[in-house]
Amino acid sequence: MGRASAATQAAPYTRFYTDAVSAPTDHLVGTPRVMRLPPLPESERSARQQEVVDDLVVGPTVNIYATLVRHPELAAIQVNLGRTLRAGKLSGRHREILILRTGCNCDSAYELAQHYRLAVGFGMDDEDMARIRVGPDAPGWDPFEAVLCRIADELHDDHVISDASWAAMADQYDEQQIIEATMLVGYYHMVSFMLNSFGVVVEPGAPPFPAG
Repeated sequence: MGRASAATQAAPYTRFYTDAVSAPTDHLVGTPRVMRLPPLPESERSARQQEVVDDLVVGPTVNIYATLVRHPELAAIQVNLGRTLRAGKLSGRHREILILRTGCNCDSAYELAQHYRLAVGFGMDDEDMARIRVGPDAPGWDPFEAVLCRIADELHDDHVISDASWAAMADQYDEQQIIEATMLVGYYHMVSFMLNSFGVVVEPGAPPFPAG
């Protein structure tokens, strides 16, 4: 069996649900969703689908990949774009501020839970999460991090970065970083739209994004 099989059997954290009724969501920030597209069980995957899942599942995040693999070629392309963005020129902390604020704006429980885990790995704490939840005007922000949070809001609300936020971002970021930051927010809107619409549920045992 491939890595996905080993991952789904290794620990409760990496097991995925195929029954929406059994998926606990009351501990999560974000609106619980009805599962419309369940993760595709290994027994029902084609050889190509299993190959794609084996490439995509490298940690405890399983359900999104096991769901997207219903369209294997699109899943491979889409997820690898995300990998490229996450391996780009932004610091891990800056990247997770943009992603988590986008997750809050899109009310995406799955995105928030998975990226809370990653953010903690970069040294972020629950005070950071509280500021992300409140937004760019929360007290205690580093000034540039408040700018990043505001950029995520502007792209969500207005579909464009304001002149003031652009100038503040350009004072710290080069052109490639600006492109990455803008694409990152757009990419995680797409991810949130899919997660919310498909009803992807968080794996059991995943640390929840703090509710405040």
